[in-house]
Amino acid sequence: MGISEERVVAVIMVGGPTKGTRFRPLSLNVPKPLFPLAGQPMVHHPILACRRIPNLVQIYLIGFYEEREFALYVSAISNELRLPVRYLREDKPHGSAGGLYSFRDYIMEEDPSHIVLLNCDVCSSFPLPDMLEAHKRYGGLGTVLVIKVSAESANQFGELVADPVTNELLHYTEKPETFVTNLRRMNSFEALQSATKTLPADYVRLDQDILSPLAGKKQLYTYETLDFWEQIKTPGISLRCSALYLAQYRHISPHLLATGNGSKSPTIIGDVYIHPSAKIGPNVSISANARIGAGVRLISCIILDDVEIKENAVVMHAIVGWKSSIGRWSRVQVSFILLSLHSHLPLPFLECKQKPGDYNAKLGITILGEAVAVEDEVVVVNSIVLPNKTLNVSVQEEIIL
Repeated sequence: MGISEERVVAVIMVGGPTKGTRFRPLSLNVPKPLFPLAGQPMVHHPILACRRIPNLVQIYLIGFYEEREFALYVSAISNELRLPVRYLREDKPHGSAGGLYSFRDYIMEEDPSHIVLLNCDVCSSFPLPDMLEAHKRYGGLGTVLVIKVSAESANQFGELVADPVTNELLHYTEKPETFVTNLRRMNSFEALQSATKTLPADYVRLDQDILSPLAGKKQLYTYETLDFWEQIKTPGISLRCSALYLAQYRHISPHLLATGNGSKSPTIIGDVYIHPSAKIGPNVSISANARIGAGVRLISCIILDDVEIKENAVVMHAIVGWKSSIGRWSRVQVSFILLSLHSHLPLPFLECKQKPGDYNAKLGITILGEAVAVEDEVVVVNSIVLPNKTLNVSVQEEIIL
């Protein structure tokens, strides 16, 4: 098939409500794939990465959320990109590749020469055009995006052995006890069809049923990325991933980043009010209709829709849920030390002892669910607060139910 005849289809697996329970309380109000990272829904980032693939003709989202939960987003992104984006709903979980197999007729409608398969809960720069070119050079059935990880974290992922010269995937094991290197992504539909002939049609596991059997048969190859890659499993990781995407904006979408010289209000896209004296950043994402009072300090945080942060409050390493409010001189943050015990000193003399970018504290993040009210002069440290709660006393390392 010549270059002019190439047709690429992208498939993004989005999971469903029985998945992502570790993402609560944030997933109580919105499907995890639609939770905003760096101001955009989580699924938006892999979709934009797919848009950079030459000859892309269709993007499918496959999961088992109700269709109504994705209808508005799918319509909006299709119009924005002027590219068909369609949500296909599974009746129940069918394994990590079962949805791909179940909807194979839809996926093959465009007679694609290549299929790109991604998971929604992955944060990456997604070097898909370069990966596709490597896949063509290899001439195999599938190419897997890989990244090296530390020996300490290797048992959290699937691991593989690849030929250092040809990049052929020689051996793959799902979360073994010995460290090799780390598996990421696959993009060959033909491999799926051949590997599932003897398996039940309604349940297919990508790792155990496809990758492992095809390894070492000159059918799978690897493409290593040296850029960032994270699994978005918990709210703490989502804060880190938001920071990674914000840093990426600097290179690929600088117009999305707010600018300001400290003497006047910055230019912001969207319905956001920020007082000129507010100090914001680094690694901050503020959603629509947020109201930020004078003297507020925001560092490494996600502020969701309709939040009010009143005068002289501080938010650090935290996610503040929809319609929540933080009172005057209050703090929502990770671990801290008290520099002074003199009662006449205001609360902002409490200083954070966790270094920026360090997400390994006991909880590593403070999360306020939807419609949480933190009253004036209250400190919330390393805590998770479920929706519709009011805090009128300070808490540390608590889960408020």
